[in-house]
Amino acid sequence: MTISVLALAVLGVLRPPPRMSAWVPPVAGAVLLLLVGVLTPAEAVDSVRPLVTPLAFLLLAVPLAVMLDRVGFFSSVAALVDTGRNPLLGLWILAAAVTTFLNLDASVVLLTPLYIHLARRHGLNPVMLALQPVMLASLASSALPISNLTNLIAASRYHLGVADFLVRLGPASLVAVTVGWFGYRRAGSEQAAPERIRDAVDPRALRIGTPIVLFVILGFTLGDALAVPAWLVALVADVPLLVLTWRSGRTISISEIPFGAAALAVSLGVIASAAAPHLGLGTVFHGSGPIAELRVAGAAIVGAVTINNLPALLIGLPLADPAHGQLWALLFGVNFGPALVLHGSLAGLLWQSTAARLDVHISPAQYTRFGLRIGLPALLAGLGTLLATSAVAG
Repeated sequence: MTISVLALAVLGVLRPPPRMSAWVPPVAGAVLLLLVGVLTPAEAVDSVRPLVTPLAFLLLAVPLAVMLDRVGFFSSVAALVDTGRNPLLGLWILAAAVTTFLNLDASVVLLTPLYIHLARRHGLNPVMLALQPVMLASLASSALPISNLTNLIAASRYHLGVADFLVRLGPASLVAVTVGWFGYRRAGSEQAAPERIRDAVDPRALRIGTPIVLFVILGFTLGDALAVPAWLVALVADVPLLVLTWRSGRTISISEIPFGAAALAVSLGVIASAAAPHLGLGTVFHGSGPIAELRVAGAAIVGAVTINNLPALLIGLPLADPAHGQLWALLFGVNFGPALVLHGSLAGLLWQSTAARLDVHISPAQYTRFGLRIGLPALLAGLGTLLATSAVAG
């Protein structure tokens, strides 16, 4: 039964019924499992406990981006840095660096609005430029522990450090970012450009937003070392913006907070936890060597594509053997897999809601088409690099 519920929930996310939000089918599936006794409430709580921190960040980071845009910060920054006709490569490198050295959530939250404004100023397609942060949230988020929540969870469980990630996943990330750029450039050459938009620089917006953005960047950078969670950094940054937008009558509404995305992640986590004992994953995490690592990476990619990368990680992490390279293959799969589907990570859902608020809309099917053209070649190149790195390290 649990396998069927999981399949129907995933199908409901990918192709929700007419006039139904994507989060409804998985929530209904999770409730059904609780009602029939397949999963107890205590087990359900245990299965989603590791998701509490990232979901808290999700619910606080979206309002942060909304309010920064509402005070005019992103449009003013776009106007301020408008110095060239085609800044695509530089922006690709910037998004890769922000993802690697801060984290993928910072990249998606802070860069997506900026890139959309820059696209409109330069007469570029805003969909294509907005794709950069979310694609690099997958391709560039494996080189350091702070780059991705999945890395932090694994690092905490197995006591891994910066050097471990740099050696085992750093080369794969570098290769994937490079290959991804060529795929992105090729895909973007076929896109029509919209009418160019000119925004004026608003000094007041810069005075308000710059200290807040600097605080957020420093908070993400130093917070991990000081045990300050990212959601707390976002919460502190939200407070002055709430006051400012409330005074100006432009306060954020409840509908702009991504409760639906959070509900989707929680319900998929509950269903995945119930289905895990019936998935027969013991055979996947068996053995050592390139074939075993390839098998684990493939299963992790499938998990990220179907049930979201966080539940996939939580299912596979207890089974992964770090001594035989399985852990790195698992992390590779759950980090890179979301390049193929919109719901593969919370960062993808966060990106979708941020872009939609700025009138840039992309369907799950459209995202997957871009993912196959940009993300898939990068993923395959990164996977080959991972196996070669593992062979050398072994």
